[in-house]
Amino acid sequence: MIINVLGINGSPRIGNSQYLLDHALESASEVDQGNVKIDTYAMKGKTMNPCIACSHCVKHHGDCVHDDDFAGLNDLWLKSDVILYSVPVYHMSIPGQLKCFIDRLGNSMFGRFKSEMPENMDTLPKQLKVVGTIVQGIHLFSGQEHTITDLINHALIMQCIPVTGDLWESYIGAGGWTSNRIERNSLEELVKKGDMDSEAAVRAARAVGKRSVEMSLIIQSGILANKKLLGNDRLYKPLLDRLKDKG
Repeated sequence: MIINVLGINGSPRIGNSQYLLDHALESASEVDQGNVKIDTYAMKGKTMNPCIACSHCVKHHGDCVHDDDFAGLNDLWLKSDVILYSVPVYHMSIPGQLKCFIDRLGNSMFGRFKSEMPENMDTLPKQLKVVGTIVQGIHLFSGQEHTITDLINHALIMQCIPVTGDLWESYIGAGGWTSNRIERNSLEELVKKGDMDSEAAVRAARAVGKRSVEMSLIIQSGILANKKLLGNDRLYKPLLDRLKDKG
């Protein structure tokens, strides 16, 4: 079974977040070699305007009024089975570009799938994508777990399944810090020096990547085994359409 994995670097630069994401994606690809397809997306240089609550997307099948980079990432997100977010901490949360994308993603989904949902029911379909989160900050207590929680809440709202890695390194996601260093290669350099915290962050990121793909395999196998039953519920129709070529 092919598992489509999308790794999103939510940082406005290529550096520590990408370093951890690369480790997670490498680990994800090793779960079932040859059957894990990897796509990556970096926010660096992209324009993601904020949602202006105009309801254009609701009236036009999810299409957004803004002419920016939203549509490209939206398409990748929709076709993926696993989403791995890797972000730096910004004000104890996610960076603005990613927040703008997530805000618009939720609204556009209502418009895209409105005609497929039960009549007079404003809801989202059961996506059941697996979402793993990787977060790093400059300080030890700078909001890593708050940021992970924000992304977990996003996953739940989007009808997806948040997954963590392995204890003890990973409680609710993968978190790390750069030991008060601001360089974009700080984590990589710290790992080379044998820094215990940085090595733990890498192990956590790799575990998140691995467990996310494993969980997706489990979920999709269960869905396909019960597709006749689930087909009676219109909230599962977009999911079953996405998986129709898998079995």
